Amino acid sequence: MQQDKYWNKVASEKEFTTPFKLDLFEDHVEKNSKILDYGCGYGRTLDLLRKNGYLDLFGVDLSEKMIERAKEENPSMQYKVIKQNKLGFEDNSFDAVLLLAVLTCVINNEEQEMIMQEIKRVLKPSGVIYINDFLLNDDERNINRYNKFKDKYNCYGVFELDEGAILRHYDEKRIEELTKDFHTLGYEKVVYTTMNGNKSNGFNYIGKI
Repeated sequence: MQQDKYWNKVASEKEFTTPFKLDLFEDHVEKNSKILDYGCGYGRTLDLLRKNGYLDLFGVDLSEKMIERAKEENPSMQYKVIKQNKLGFEDNSFDAVLLLAVLTCVINNEEQEMIMQEIKRVLKPSGVIYINDFLLNDDERNINRYNKFKDKYNCYGVFELDEGAILRHYDEKRIEELTKDFHTLGYEKVVYTTMNGNKSNGFNYIGKI
């Protein structure tokens, strides 16, 4: 379920907030590595990597307006718009792939798995994946909205925002399923501030193919 229309609408105003653990990434990915940011948005994380010595950087996103903003704000990287989650790169093209707060926008299990298959395809042998995203919460506000939309989407954890986004918070079992083909190098649960200023459980994961 692509939500490019929503992200095109808010591309000029949204500021992403999930932090990228540069020190963890640097422990496993060398500076001369070729890196892809899948769902790069406006290039925030790629710019951070560039400022810390990573130069072979690529970003892709479903939103044309996000890519336009990325080219304006962080023009030194290479960007392109993708459709149907197909990356258009050759097999074994990248040393590392980032997937930052992307799964929260992908509520369908089959689409999630397609994304992971594409990432595995373009990663080189022993390539690294870094994921951060949102986990289920147990506060009243979140429980109410999970229950409100459970029957509509046949999934506990999916909810709609009034502004038009459809998002998903994950149980850890689902994250384990999506990363089962990777050897885990690091995993931690954290608390994030969302793009709308609320607190949410989340996680950081780094693994190797």
